[in-house]
Amino acid sequence: MLSTVFSSGVMGIDGFEVTVECNMQDKLPCFEIVGLPDAAVKEAEKRIQAALENSGFMFPDSAIVINLAPADMKKEGSTFDMALLTAILHSSGTIKKTTDLSDKCFIGEMSMSGNFRSIRGVLSMALCAKNKGRKEIYVPYDNAKEASVVSGIKAYPVRNIRELVEHLNGKKVISPVEFDKDIFERQRSNTKMDFSDVKGQEKAKRALEIAAAGNHNVLLIGPPGTGKSMLAKRIPSILPRITFDEAVESTKIHSIAGSLPADSLIVERPFRSPHHTMSSVALSGGGRIPMPGELSLAHNGILFLDELPEFNKSATEVLRQPLEDGSITVTRAAGHFTFPSSFMLVCAMNPCKCGYYGHPTKKCTCKPEDIRKYISKISGPLIDRIDIQLEVSSLSYNELSNTKPAETSDTIRERVDAARARAVERFKNETTYAGKPIYSNAEMTTSQIRKYCTLDSDAHNLLRAAFEKMGMSARGYDRILRVALTIADLDRSDRIQVKHIAEAIQLRSLDRKYFS
Repeated sequence: MLSTVFSSGVMGIDGFEVTVECNMQDKLPCFEIVGLPDAAVKEAEKRIQAALENSGFMFPDSAIVINLAPADMKKEGSTFDMALLTAILHSSGTIKKTTDLSDKCFIGEMSMSGNFRSIRGVLSMALCAKNKGRKEIYVPYDNAKEASVVSGIKAYPVRNIRELVEHLNGKKVISPVEFDKDIFERQRSNTKMDFSDVKGQEKAKRALEIAAAGNHNVLLIGPPGTGKSMLAKRIPSILPRITFDEAVESTKIHSIAGSLPADSLIVERPFRSPHHTMSSVALSGGGRIPMPGELSLAHNGILFLDELPEFNKSATEVLRQPLEDGSITVTRAAGHFTFPSSFMLVCAMNPCKCGYYGHPTKKCTCKPEDIRKYISKISGPLIDRIDIQLEVSSLSYNELSNTKPAETSDTIRERVDAARARAVERFKNETTYAGKPIYSNAEMTTSQIRKYCTLDSDAHNLLRAAFEKMGMSARGYDRILRVALTIADLDRSDRIQVKHIAEAIQLRSLDRKYFS
């Protein structure tokens, strides 16, 4: 008898449907899987046979041939175990032949005890199943919450073979898991770190507020112990809260990478802080079949690179394309894979190897050539892509001992949200070069900068003087205008004024001191 069951696999970060066709005949027993299966798929025979016997079922004593369609696409991993098992049991009659499987999708790994193990990429596969018209998806128990995020398809949590068979035969029905969006709303409102913890550093806080309001990239330079990392880790607390669509997009990436938390959905903007010893492949994504790297895991959130000059130069140069395009394309023998990587880049560094170049009280022990060598590890094109460059100075005793309560993250976030709302309204009919909606000033294209960044004559004169004195590039000029527009939004001004340009120029003034 021929049985047809639907399953799903993952390619890049998207799911693709796989049709499992099982043909069973009364001939000499054999078992064969065709349709470009890899070793893990072929080994399913042994897992299924042992699982059936350990669950009290008989493995069919027949000739079994299973085809995985489309036959020209490589099938990899243990994702298809549940579908293979279901097709075999349906063909043998263990699952009633009258059971309609046409609107169902089965994904999950089989253990030899008959239990189903959790797998990666369930959300992507559930979205694929829904788009293909499936009404029900059967997943391992631990993956059910993740699958339930997709509306329009019922997610059934399955612990073992016996539960699956009894449910499909109508003997003991499994209740589908339902996603509670109210829980998501409550969880995403939690803030673990707060700017009220930071003593002093008012200039740095103002710069980070501007960065959050416009989604601008930031570089923090200062001696050890000034609070650069402390400030960076609190930026998520002033960013606009993650939306449901952004959460689904980020969850897909983290699920495939195997870094999804216990909850079914990412509820906070990602904050990724990779160590400086990581390779360019770990940063960009890769492998024989490319997996998302740190750039993609930071999508819709923050990528924090502490001790920026200590990173391998080949790794930091990988940042160029994502910072411009919001995505990264990885090419391997298996094909081309494009991963989303739209994030705010936050970097921190010491001004020299010892960390005390320019310090008011501590003496720098580095030679001038050593300082230049240390700074030159960061390429000019990368620095040019960072909108805000800020020097973080050491605190005085009075600043540290001040007991006056500092401004909270919630207060700062209110201003950030108001500025973002102005940007969203401004760009409601605009798109990026990639055709995506624009939600922040940092995403403006060159033509949109010319259209929306209107300056009065005094602001024009100031910007012209700064351009000539600082030797700006065209990209640097555009980025000052982007930052100035964000400052105007925070000021609730419809026009960029001289004070907005002046503050934006100050936030890029380290070019000449450190990078000229």
